[in-house]
Amino acid sequence: MRSYVIAVRRWWTVPLAVAVLVVVCGSVGSSEIPVPSLRGMVGARLAYFTPILIVVAVMYCLERRLCEAESTAVTPIRRYDNGALILTAMLTHSAGLVVGMDVARNVTLLLAVALITRRLANEATAAGAGLLLLVINLVLGRTHQPDGNPSHAWWALPLYPAGNLAAWLITVVLFALALTLPEAGRSE
Repeated sequence: MRSYVIAVRRWWTVPLAVAVLVVVCGSVGSSEIPVPSLRGMVGARLAYFTPILIVVAVMYCLERRLCEAESTAVTPIRRYDNGALILTAMLTHSAGLVVGMDVARNVTLLLAVALITRRLANEATAAGAGLLLLVINLVLGRTHQPDGNPSHAWWALPLYPAGNLAAWLITVVLFALALTLPEAGRSE
């Protein structure tokens, strides 16, 4: 089964994606790109979009399967997949010490959203859902406080600072929920 995880699922691509995430975040630093918002054009850190790299790599791994081998396996492949997903979250959190814990939290959040979306649709839609969530948060989630300082809406979790406990708790709950949901229409 170990060779199945390596040769078919290709989970080895995820650590490569994390390495690319670290290199990209390190090279772009605090560079910003203009993004349209309800408040006009605002800047968004380029590193804000880097969690999509990990989500795409994970969806690539989950999409690769041999249904016959999975249906006859002694140990359910889902256990291996869940273990790999948890290791991915741990790996991105260790990379978060270098690139920022907000990026690590957003990777876990987007993975949870992608896994939930994957249960309802497919891997391509799941990867797109993560990008859509980031864009919606940038366009609709930014607000201003009464004193005029920029802020974010209560529901815009990716925009929360890295130290916000509520954002972390919601992310962890969503990730745990995504790991426990049964796969619809797929062999387990």
